[in-house]
Amino acid sequence: MKYAAIVLRNTANPISTVRYGEVVDAFLSGGVPLDEVAVLSYADRNAITVTLTRLASECDGVFFVCDRVLMPFAKDAVSGLAGRNFSGECLLETEKTLFGVLPASPRGCELVREEAVPAVDRRRGKTYYRLVLRTVAAPAERVFSAVASAREASRDRVTIHTSEEFGAGRIELVYDQDTPKTAVDEAVRILSTELNDYVYSHEDESVAHRLFTVLKLHRMKLSTAESFTGGGVGHSIVEIPGASKVFFEGINAYSNEAKMARLGVTDYTLKKFGAVSNETAYEMAAGLLKEGKCDLAVATTGIAGPDADGTDKPVGLCYIAVGTMDRVRVFRFLLEGDREAVTKRATNLALFLAYKEVNG
Repeated sequence: MKYAAIVLRNTANPISTVRYGEVVDAFLSGGVPLDEVAVLSYADRNAITVTLTRLASECDGVFFVCDRVLMPFAKDAVSGLAGRNFSGECLLETEKTLFGVLPASPRGCELVREEAVPAVDRRRGKTYYRLVLRTVAAPAERVFSAVASAREASRDRVTIHTSEEFGAGRIELVYDQDTPKTAVDEAVRILSTELNDYVYSHEDESVAHRLFTVLKLHRMKLSTAESFTGGGVGHSIVEIPGASKVFFEGINAYSNEAKMARLGVTDYTLKKFGAVSNETAYEMAAGLLKEGKCDLAVATTGIAGPDADGTDKPVGLCYIAVGTMDRVRVFRFLLEGDREAVTKRATNLALFLAYKEVNG
C-alpha cells in the first residue's frame, strides 16, 4: 500500500513551516512511511490540483499538512475530488482512498497518532506497534552499525528509524502484529548492548524527564551552576511538573566575579587556568556542594562562540562537572556547531551525565 503527503506552504506565515516535518515524521513513527511528500505553495492552485489528482489515483492515502488557516481550502480540494463533503475533523474515507487534512502543529501530530494511523491500520488489516530507545551523544557510526546489526538479526521484520537533535538521539522500532517476539527482542538487545554507554531510556522521554524520575526515586536534590549554558540545564528540569521535589537551586554565574562571589571559585584558579577549564568547573560544582543543601551538583563552563572570547581556546570547548558529596568528576568536550547548537548539546550532555551519576 502507498501513502503520500502534500505540504502546503503558507508564504504569508513562513515561520509555521517548522511544524510540517514533525507531523510528517509522526506517520513514520506510527508505522506508516510516506512514499512521497510534495511541498507546494498555497498560491499555486493549479499545481495543488494536479498533484492531488495524481496522488489520489496512485496512493491508498493522501494527507494534506498545512496551517490551520489553509485547512478549509484543503478540505474543499479533497471534497471536490472525492465528490463528498469533508465533514470530519481530519479524515475523509472513500472506497479507494483515505484522505486527511492535518494542522502543522502539535495537534496535527496527535491526530496522526490518534486518527490517521489507526485508520490506515484498519484499511490494511494490520496493527503496528513501536518501541523507542533514547540516547545522548551516541556517535553516528556506532548508531549506524547497531541499527544495521539489529535489522539483520530481525531479518528486516522490524523497521528501525533514527533521528538526532543537539546530541539527543531517538531510535524507534516499528513492527506489526505478525512479527515474532523473538525478532523484536533480539533487535532491542543488540541496540541496547551496542549503544549501552549512550542509552538512558527505553521509553520515549527526554533526558531531563529521565533525570527528574531518578532524582525523585532516590530522594535527591539537584543544584546547578551554569555559565555558557545560561540556565538551560536548570530550565529543562524546572519545566517538568513537580520539579520542586528534586531541584534546589540554579545559579547562572556568567562572569568571573559571579563565579568567585557565588560559588567560591578562586581568583588564582581563574587567572592560572581560565574560566573555561577543568579546575574552574570543579570548583563551581564544589561550591554548590559546600553548602550541604543539595545531593547532586552540575556545573558548566565553555565557549559557545562565535568567537573565543579573547582566549586561545577553541570555540565549542566546554567542561561539565557532576558531583556528589563523595566525588566530583569533570568531563571535557569539544562540540561542533553554532552558538545554539553548542549550548544545547552541552545542556543535553550535562543532563545525561547527571543521570548516569545517579543511576550508576
